[in-house]
Amino acid sequence: MRKQFILLTTGLALIFAMTSCNKKEVNIEGSLETWHKVTLRINGPEVSETGSPNPFLTYRLNVTFEQGDKKYVVPGYFAADGNAAETSASSGSTWKVHFCPPVAGTWEYRVSFRKGKEIAVSGNEGAGKPIGPDGLEGSFEVEEAGKDAPGFFSKGKLRYVEKHHLRFAGSKEYFLKGGADSPENFLGYNGFDDTYYGGDSERRSGESAPNEGLHSYKPHIDDWKEGDPTWQNGKGKGIIGALNYLSSKGMNSVYFLTMNILGDGEDVWPYIDRNERYRFDCSKLDQ
Repeated sequence: MRKQFILLTTGLALIFAMTSCNKKEVNIEGSLETWHKVTLRINGPEVSETGSPNPFLTYRLNVTFEQGDKKYVVPGYFAADGNAAETSASSGSTWKVHFCPPVAGTWEYRVSFRKGKEIAVSGNEGAGKPIGPDGLEGSFEVEEAGKDAPGFFSKGKLRYVEKHHLRFAGSKEYFLKGGADSPENFLGYNGFDDTYYGGDSERRSGESAPNEGLHSYKPHIDDWKEGDPTWQNGKGKGIIGALNYLSSKGMNSVYFLTMNILGDGEDVWPYIDRNERYRFDCSKLDQ
């Protein structure tokens, strides 16, 4: 019996050790081509978006990407369970960083993960204290994107080059903008979690009449195409279809707001709860 117990506990210890070793702290996701999105999925502290400490203020994730004389510091974010668009999760231990490599070759990365009061809005590199997964390092290989890659994937990011028009960083072509400037509250969409229509804002002189509820873009559901993104059993067809419609008319841009709750509308905001949003003094950010 004693031998069986020792054998059992040794086996369990081995299984736990193997499980621990197989749980990667950093996973690289994406097609690993120039101008395509590369995602670092990082295993960090288990937190909740409504819990304490506040994951959006108390932690700061930055990842430095380097190749030769090229160096980019990219901020990351709390991503709940890593698949919240489908699960609507509000807690988890997944943190993500997105990077679009401008050139092919080997890219090295280094993770900075720090904790401290309001550190996420601090410009002080040494603020707070380092915690796991701080210091993780690694590398990945990037290939040149194919010439037949669609749109920006082959042409590169848009950059200001001190000219009238923006220019693609890869192809060096100039970008001629043409698109809709309405609706400004394009993101006030009924397919997004926890989005609701306020409806009690005061209409000011010269403003158009507010809509009577969230957008559904129902007429554009038929413009959605097989293979386009959706979430949670088919949500998103209306807003994706609206973009497809604009594209079919030769449009290449859409203007919209990412927050209107302090202005002329009450259905778009970047907080998890517009009524409990955190307020801070911007004058203290550089201190």
